[in-house]
Amino acid sequence: MSRLLHISASPRGAESISLAIARTFTDEYLATHPGSTVDHFDLWDGTLPEFGPAAAHAKMTVFGGGTPQGEQAQAWAAAVRTFERFDSYDRYLFSVPMWNSGVPYKLKQFIDVVSQPAMVFDVHPETGYRGLVTGKRAAVVYTSAVWGPGLGPEFGLDFQSTFFEEWLRWAGIADVQSVRHHPTLTGSYEHERKQADERAREIARTF
Repeated sequence: MSRLLHISASPRGAESISLAIARTFTDEYLATHPGSTVDHFDLWDGTLPEFGPAAAHAKMTVFGGGTPQGEQAQAWAAAVRTFERFDSYDRYLFSVPMWNSGVPYKLKQFIDVVSQPAMVFDVHPETGYRGLVTGKRAAVVYTSAVWGPGLGPEFGLDFQSTFFEEWLRWAGIADVQSVRHHPTLTGSYEHERKQADERAREIARTF
């Protein structure tokens, strides 16, 4: 029995295309994986902690082999809880709309909160970084309204999937599949949406 966590980066609720495609995925996943668990982490629900001065100082204290104290300890504990929630699943589904050629800032905030030493990564002076979130699988729903594959830079650039998939790889998640929905300003929305839903079901069945 697998545990799937859907981490959503869109604040648009029922109007969100990335969330709608993710629901197609989770519906198919539950239908084809009896007994499995699917939970939802809405990054906009107010539970994602900030990673400000206290947390940043705590991180450097941990890097140096120390133990955070006081306000720093509280900030660090919040980061640890968020990581533990994330790490308790073996499957991930991310719904990621494109914002300004990149990802929504709440998703970057999530990455900054959980990407901590001895949790998501360790680092060696000779061999560099090593991802610690191993043995897991991820699926990502990417959406955009203007940028699309094959369009020129006047329609934007893709720092959305390039950034996010590099983070997944860096964290140790090598098994990554994607669903894309990029109808562009002149494309066929219905055709693109149908293809995205079909792709979501296809991945979900064997995920």
